[in-house]
Amino acid sequence: MINTSQQCRQFSCGCNGLKLHNGQEGQSSRRSFIQQLGGLGAGAVIGGAGAFNLNSAFAADSEVIDTHHHFYSPSYQKAWLDWDDKYNIPHFPTQVAWTQDKAVEAMDAGGVKKSILSLASTPGVWFNFELPRIIDIVREVNEYGAGMVKKYPGRFGLFAAIPMVDVESSLREINYAFDVLKADGVGIQTNYGDKWPGHPSFAPIFEELNRRKAVVYFHPLTATCCGRLDTGTYGSVIEVPHDTTRAVVNLLLTGSLLKFRDIKWLFSHAGGTIPMLAGRINYFHGNKESTAKFAPNGIEAELKRLYYDTANATHPSSMAALLKLIPPTQITYGSDYPYVPIATQVEALNQQGFSKELLEQIKYRNALALLKKA
Repeated sequence: MINTSQQCRQFSCGCNGLKLHNGQEGQSSRRSFIQQLGGLGAGAVIGGAGAFNLNSAFAADSEVIDTHHHFYSPSYQKAWLDWDDKYNIPHFPTQVAWTQDKAVEAMDAGGVKKSILSLASTPGVWFNFELPRIIDIVREVNEYGAGMVKKYPGRFGLFAAIPMVDVESSLREINYAFDVLKADGVGIQTNYGDKWPGHPSFAPIFEELNRRKAVVYFHPLTATCCGRLDTGTYGSVIEVPHDTTRAVVNLLLTGSLLKFRDIKWLFSHAGGTIPMLAGRINYFHGNKESTAKFAPNGIEAELKRLYYDTANATHPSSMAALLKLIPPTQITYGSDYPYVPIATQVEALNQQGFSKELLEQIKYRNALALLKKA
């Protein structure tokens, strides 16, 4: 049984939906919902196919590549825990207990050969720090991640953080991440201060990433607008996946997916609600004369080009919807570690009756193709 505070945050990498830009929302509703979760088991919370034996070994899955694996440099971890304390938010135990060696041990136990490190979405806009401190913490995070790649040869890759809130510092960090640290891609949030990725202010950043043919990985958070909605649950359950959908739709309708054609886009949690809403998006936006300006081959063709990971999306209904929308070549394995036990998604995938070929594609072949350096 996983304790209730863990259950709270397993829905979305640390309940970041509660930690919005002013940091004030959702504390009482979060606690009440934790109490309501009470006796739920891990299988019920995570939504996989049946009960899981999380202590089992996965020798047969030793080739798995995890593209959704979080890490914490010392200053980043301290800033996060300080934010929790400031707003009286309970800490998540496995985040507090995270260490490099524990991450490797969890990978070994779960049969994961290699994990690509990335940040979970930062509370506030970089903890509401001033720009100089944001720049410093981003650099420290990236050097720490690169240090893990070097310390454990073959076990880690890196989706480098970039500031995003400032163009010039973002461009400098992109250069440093790729040219010096040899990062595998960049990891960014679905929004920054309620600016989604198709906003014109981000265009110079994506132009450089497009020039580099980079992998751009998105991790969601609750938008400021929606953190206080009284739906009976907290934002991480509903609003976090919806924000991935907002990011995809924003990139689509602003023409960013078309303009930045050489970027390889990777979205968390099976694209949020994209598989279920693809038809609705197409109905409202796919039959106009203007469609050709952002989706000359149709909206579904654009959605099929994107990559989607399996983190918290391995329930049979989620996988069925995803595989109906996109080809199997576009799915990568994601664990959501340390907020979800690392083997959870592997076990769920193994229980769905997929062919050996499809399982191999999801577990490692697609990631190998995605991460192949241009």
